[in-house]
Order: sequence, then structure tokens, then C-alpha cells
Amino acid sequence: MILHVDEITHHDRYRLVIGSILPRPIAWVSTVDAAGRLNLAPFSYFNAVCPSPMTLVFCPGVHTDGRKKDSWRNIEAVPQFVINITNEDTAEQMNLCATVLPTGESEFEWAGVTPAPSETIRVPRVAEAPIAFECVLDRIVTISDQPGGGAAIFGRVQCVHVRDDLYDNGRIDMASLRPIGRLAGDAYTRATDVFHMRRVPLEDG
Repeated sequence: MILHVDEITHHDRYRLVIGSILPRPIAWVSTVDAAGRLNLAPFSYFNAVCPSPMTLVFCPGVHTDGRKKDSWRNIEAVPQFVINITNEDTAEQMNLCATVLPTGESEFEWAGVTPAPSETIRVPRVAEAPIAFECVLDRIVTISDQPGGGAAIFGRVQCVHVRDDLYDNGRIDMASLRPIGRLAGDAYTRATDVFHMRRVPLEDG
């Protein structure tokens, strides 16, 4: 089957993307607006860019009525944010933060999670998150500001909070982290069925 994207609906394009690119990591992003009001929202269009300088990217969208997501607008006003990593222990709270609340109402309170002070920026992290990356805005690349569009927001990491039991000799203990990923619809996955493949050097191929 060949699908020409200009011949299918926005909804079908959306379902094609989220049903094909699996599993997706989840950025649980905390921001603050110009008035100091907190926002916390999950995004599964998220990944690492490079380790030096340590840079992450997530992609908020545009609502059907043309409004940018609150996280996007907040970062334009206050150019810093925290990418909190969710896991099995915080999955339900993260999911609550996907509820669309009136602008200015805090998802921290709605989801029952604790804002904790950051080390280098004014935006708080989620105290319950096993890992949190404090970021300052590097750049925003707007793909489209029309309904269904979005942007790539790049953050330069300033500081990382890691739960003590997760970090040993420069490595994260994935089994203790118990990460989750986003699938299509209401589905999520656990990283419990792991297999390993050694990279094969050219001379061994």
C-alpha cells in the first residue's frame, strides 16, 4: 500500500505517525508562564539530540482552534523548562497531566505531584520523577503554526537530577528506572522484554 500524505486527512496522518513510530519516549515537561503560573504536560514527540552540548528536543503542537500548547507559549515567555522522565511509578500522574485544563491552572496540583526547586533555573521539577533535566531554551523551530502543526523545541541541559539508586559508575540502571513508552491510542509499554545485540565490527561481518 502506498499512502500519499496530501491525499489523506489530518486525523489519518496523525494515526499513521503514532501507530508507526513505536515506542516513543515521554517528556514530562514543566514550564512557567510570565505570571509565574506552573504548567506540566507530557509529550511523546521527544528525544535526545546530542550529549555535548547536552541537548534534548520535544515537539508541542497547535490546538485545532489555532492556539499553541501552553508549554510552547510559556517557553516563549520564560525560555527555560524541565524535562522530567516518567516511569511505572509515575505513569498515572503523568497521564493526568494530559487532561486539558483551563490556561493558568496547574497540573502539578491536579495530578498530585510536588514541584521541587531546580538548581539552575526558576522552573521547578517534579519531585517524584526519577530523572529530571533542567534546560534553557536553545531554539524553537516552527514547522507550522496552523491547526495540526507544531514546533521542535530544543533545550540545552544545565543540570540533571538522578535518583540515587539509579546512577552507578556513570550509568543509569534501567531495570531500577522501570521506564515506559507511548504507543498508539491509550496504550503504553514497559521496557521489560529486553534483548541485546552486539555491534558487529566490519572485519567480523
